[in-house]
Formats: sequence, C-alpha cells, structure tokens
Amino acid sequence: MADAKSYDLIVIGSGPGGYVAAIRASQLGFKTAIVEREALGGICLNWGCIPTKALLRTSEVYHLMTHAKDFGLSVENPKIMVDKIVARSRAIAKQLSNGVAFLMKKHKIDVLEGTARLEKGSPAPRVVVDKGKGAGTYQARHVILATGARAREMPDAGLKADGKNIWTYREAMVPGELPKRLLVIGSGAIGIEFASFYRTLGSEVTVVEALDRILPVEDVEISAFMLRQLVKQGLKCLQSAQVKSLKVKSGEIAAEVVSKEGAQTLTVDKVILAIGIVGNVENLGLEALGVRVEKTHVVVDGFGRTGVPGLYAIGDLTGAPWLAHKAMHEGVVVVEALAGQTPAHPFDPWNVPGCTYSHPQVASLGLTEEKAKASGRKLKIGKFPYIGNGKAIALGETEGIVKTIFDAETGELLGAHMAGEGVTELIQGFAIARQGELTEAELMETIFPHPTLSEMMHESVLAAYGRPLHI
Repeated sequence: MADAKSYDLIVIGSGPGGYVAAIRASQLGFKTAIVEREALGGICLNWGCIPTKALLRTSEVYHLMTHAKDFGLSVENPKIMVDKIVARSRAIAKQLSNGVAFLMKKHKIDVLEGTARLEKGSPAPRVVVDKGKGAGTYQARHVILATGARAREMPDAGLKADGKNIWTYREAMVPGELPKRLLVIGSGAIGIEFASFYRTLGSEVTVVEALDRILPVEDVEISAFMLRQLVKQGLKCLQSAQVKSLKVKSGEIAAEVVSKEGAQTLTVDKVILAIGIVGNVENLGLEALGVRVEKTHVVVDGFGRTGVPGLYAIGDLTGAPWLAHKAMHEGVVVVEALAGQTPAHPFDPWNVPGCTYSHPQVASLGLTEEKAKASGRKLKIGKFPYIGNGKAIALGETEGIVKTIFDAETGELLGAHMAGEGVTELIQGFAIARQGELTEAELMETIFPHPTLSEMMHESVLAAYGRPLHI
C-alpha cells in the first residue's frame, strides 16, 4: 500500500470526540487522518450543542425584553422573526465548523470526505471510504470510531419522525414558523431545552414523560423544583405517561396519551421526539470484525478498546453519558494511552458534569441524594436558595437552589446539584473540587468573590455543616 494512504491513526467521525482525538494525536507526533461524511464538527457543532445554545440565547433575550419593566426599561411590542433566529443559529454552526477545518489544517490532519466502513486488516482494520473526495482504502496502526449517535425513534409505537409534522432535534432547530401547539415527548435535557425555547417564544407546550418525574436523571429535589418552575411558565407536564399513537390529519396531529389519570387525546401542530438516542453502528462492518455491540452502543473498556486489535471507540457511540465533553476527554485518554503517556488513567464518568440549558438552567455532578443514601454512607447535605444571594436578586433571578452532598465521615464531596441562572457555568467549580479530591474543609476555606452567584456554592457547603451565613 502506498505511503500516502497509510497513517498512524485514522479517526472516523469529526464530532467533538473525533476532532479532539485527532488534534491530540497530531500533537503527539501521529500521522493522522479524520473521515467525515457530512460537516466537520459533527452533530454537536452543526445540529446539537452549539446551535441549540444560540436558539436558547434568543429565548433568553426575548424573556428579558418581555420583562423589561422589572428593570426600569420600556420595550414596546418585541417582534419574533423566526427566519432571523434560525439564520443566526445556522451561521454560528457554520462558523464553528469552519473553525474545525482550520484546526485540522493547522495540525496537518488529513480530512477524508466520505462514508467510512471497516474491513479486516493488520495491525488495525482497514478503512474504506466511499462516496466522497476522500474515497479510497487506507491502513493505519490505530483506528478510532467516533461516529456518534442519532435521535431514537419508535416506529412500532408510531413515534417516527416525518420531517414535517413529527420532528427530531434537526427539524426542531430550523422551524419555518413557531408552532402554536407543541408536544415534546421525553423530558431529558434535549426535550426540556426545546420545551423551554418554544414556550418562552409563545408556543403552547406539553411535555410527556414515561417515568414518574421530568429530568429523571437529576436529583429528585431538582426535578421537583424544575417541574414547579416550568408549570409556572405555562408548560404542561404529564409524568408517568406514554404516547400510544400519533395520527396526522389536515395539518394537525392527534396524540393519544395514556397516564394514571386515564387516556386523553391531545391535538397539536408539531411533535418533537426526544426519547433518547441510538448509536451510529450500522454499515461500519462491525459484525464481520466481531465488535461487541449492546443496545446500539459499542462496548469498550476505560481506554476505548473494543477487543479488536487496533480498533477503539469513543463518545456517544459508546453510551451514556451522551455529552460532548465526555467524548472529548475520552478521545484524549485513548490517544495518550496509544502514545504510551504515563500515567494514563482509564476513563471513568464519575466526574462528568451534566447541564441542561433551559430557563432555569440545571447542572449536576456525582451522586444524587438517593444514590448517595443507597451507597450506605452517612451524609451531610447543604442547600442554599437563590433568594439569599445578592447577585441573584440584582439579576432578577431569585428562583434557584444549590445543593451539595458530602460523606459525613470523610468530608468527600459526593455530589452537587443546581438549578437556576448560570449554574451551567458554576458547576465546573465543583468538578474541580472533586477532581482535586478536596474535602469540605478546603471548600469552606476557599474565598469566593462578592457579589457573585458562586457565593451560593460556598454557602451550600457551609450549610451542610450547620454554618451558613446568609440564611
């Protein structure tokens, strides 16, 4: 095989996990290529993390405009321009995708445009690229799969997107107009973010969740808090409920919903499916290679190893938590292990922050109170409300809570759970504390600037030990 088609590392997929892995590999001296069938940056930069935050920023601004009187201002008749909102989001996505292209060029990473599949090879499977400018057969010493995931559908239950009436996140990001009545199926981060966006801009929104509470992976107290806030904003939330069928007729959708209260039919204009994601494992040749796949996700160890020599997998493809920052970290761990970097610690999701960018925001880390109790530890739990924080009052954002959970015997920070303005930025402080294995003593002795929202983090720690200063 010609040297031009040989690499030290080939990464399949250019989402956050893939392109970060490629960059780190290049930094460590690997001759690297990355394969992408659509746009550089993958789903996150083009159809996920970033453009959705652009949409949510618009809804935040609109919320402030409609509450201008609270700040001594007058904003008359603010107008929603859906085409401009979508155009801004798409422009930001394009800018970031172009930024990834620049990074690939800067780090001398070859971009192979096309659709990849694997064939048996040595020392790693061969990569065959079809249908693109990068078409050809390539050999590398190592191959990393970073093909990501897509929205889950349930066609047997009638829950299948049609791109017009029943949407996945893709269609929900580029609406031609705001639906008057919207049904969101699923109340994880994606579902709640879209529900928050559309409700803030005026849509009548109903959220249906099959489990007994919204945001089911969060601490029970945070879920209950968010339910109260969303209902206060006018959302309807049906918990322990299932959508049995969706029937489209004359531009409307009849949704048959069954809950503990019985069956009802909701008539809506659009439906967003937010019922989870499935890994992109099809047509890669994984079966022939003997790669183990469970529930659409590739099974790996803490170093991304699939069990097939030379083949690794990272990111959403490998399962929960389905987060870009988890994928990035995995990519770095895998590449550094390949380079023989020491110490190379296996990836463990114990300290991965989770964020929901709704209004209010939600952020969490570590064990929930329920899981901490189940571990058998004695706990100390501290809580601090936003209403007790001067900066929150000045911002006009007094609805929120910060909750911390400690091991009573060791002082270890077991978990942190927050809801309110800015918590998606604040949570990293607790992530650093956990990574550095700080105890309550170091956190108490840390000086937090005033006036800031971060002071509530300090107060929640103090409260766990009976020492709060402002409640």
